[in-house]
Amino acid sequence: MTSSSSTDAAPAAAARPLPDHVGVVVIGAGLSGIGAGYRLQTECPDRDYLILEGRASMGGTWDLFRYPGVRSDSDIFTFGFTFRPWEGDQALADGPGILAYIKETAAEFGIEERIRYSTKVREAAFDTGTGRWTLVLETPAGRHELTCDFVVGSHGYYSYDAPYDAGLTGLADFAGEVVHPQFWPGDLSVAGKKVVVVGSGATAVTIVPSIAGEAAHVTMLQRTPTYIAALPRHDKLAGLAQRFLPEMAAYRAIRVKNIAYQAGTYAFFRRFPELGKKVLASGVGRHLGAEAAADNFAPPYDPWDQRLCVVPDGDLFKAIKRGEAEVVTDTIDTIVPEGIRLASGRLLEADVIVTATGLNLDVSAGIEMSVDGEPVDLGSQFMWRGAMVTGVPNYVRVIGYTNASWTLRADVTGVLATRVLNLMRERDAAYVVPEPDGELEPRPLLDLASGYIKRSADQLPQQGHRRPWLITQSYPIDRRQTLHGELDRELKVVPRASLAGASSSASSAASSSSESVA
Repeated sequence: MTSSSSTDAAPAAAARPLPDHVGVVVIGAGLSGIGAGYRLQTECPDRDYLILEGRASMGGTWDLFRYPGVRSDSDIFTFGFTFRPWEGDQALADGPGILAYIKETAAEFGIEERIRYSTKVREAAFDTGTGRWTLVLETPAGRHELTCDFVVGSHGYYSYDAPYDAGLTGLADFAGEVVHPQFWPGDLSVAGKKVVVVGSGATAVTIVPSIAGEAAHVTMLQRTPTYIAALPRHDKLAGLAQRFLPEMAAYRAIRVKNIAYQAGTYAFFRRFPELGKKVLASGVGRHLGAEAAADNFAPPYDPWDQRLCVVPDGDLFKAIKRGEAEVVTDTIDTIVPEGIRLASGRLLEADVIVTATGLNLDVSAGIEMSVDGEPVDLGSQFMWRGAMVTGVPNYVRVIGYTNASWTLRADVTGVLATRVLNLMRERDAAYVVPEPDGELEPRPLLDLASGYIKRSADQLPQQGHRRPWLITQSYPIDRRQTLHGELDRELKVVPRASLAGASSSASSAASSSSESVA
């Protein structure tokens, strides 16, 4: 996939002026932000909106990460947009392909015209007296203030600027090159070099087979194993559906099939963890033998306590079997000039060390948020329907699934945002905010034991013990409830007429909404 129409989109968008007021601001121009833009312009055509992107181009994760082999570990048919089919039968799509797909979608639906690049939101202050947000922006032209009625946070939940520092002892003494996947140098060559990749998550299992064969040898060093499953790179049933059905019908059929498969396998592993362990071990054993599976691919936790890693066509296992790569399970004693000395005493010689040690959560994206002058502590709030936050009016936050494609939940949240906005229009509301009808028992928002989540759990809002405060992690249930739930019974709706100076505010709002921001 290529997109010539989006090549000059960023410079053109950067030259467009920022308005003083806009109806809705979407923060982030990645998959979630582009999806939110589509939902806004199709479901709320009366609302003007802008997408503010802090980086110089769209794509989010898929523009940031450039390490070898970068790809999605979710199937692209559920990871892609609901409204625009993914072409081809490649199930686990690569990063460049996903980035092109995002850009093409933004161009096709006119969403790219709504994006302002290199525009970072530094402060977001909501005033219940006016029912408006005031955003302080950092732009190439300097500081700019913009007011809006509603904010959709589609900026992911990890730091783009500061990956997790595992504090590897002696790293400064290493004589070779140290690379973090988040900032992979475009000119790095591993040809003929010994590479040690520290980590065992999705990033590590992607990099290792991608550079094996080019490098002299690649070692994946892990402190704790991860569950890894081999899946086909291409979906044969998708190919058949695309051959015999109209494009959109085929896409919908493939999505239904894959959503059912995701839900079924997740439920199986959670309900029958011991049997699930045997299934996963058997899969590894078919490639590498039972002994290797027991030594390096048998985590001390249950499947889906942490996210399951997938390898397309078993590429990691094939690289190991060819002798181009190996997996070592041990802890680091210290890093020395020639490589990594392990607690067992073994020295892993290295010319390049890749620190695939994880991410840092940054739920607020560095935005200082306040309501009526009081700072918002997201970690002390609850999330309603996995989208809106108690104590924060006119704000929707996109958080994807942990057990399925991120975009599935992002789209549900985008639809929910438009339903809330349409409710506000029907009720002539200045603002809405979720309020629980009784006490809620706090539960972690993301039900994973992954290190990056545990390290920053206090940053995340909480979920409750009952619906609509409990996140089901089930797309069919969430979609049904989103489309048919009675929102006005679950939200505090504050009429515009109840605000001080309501008539002048309404006049100002009507004037502002008539201006084009594109």
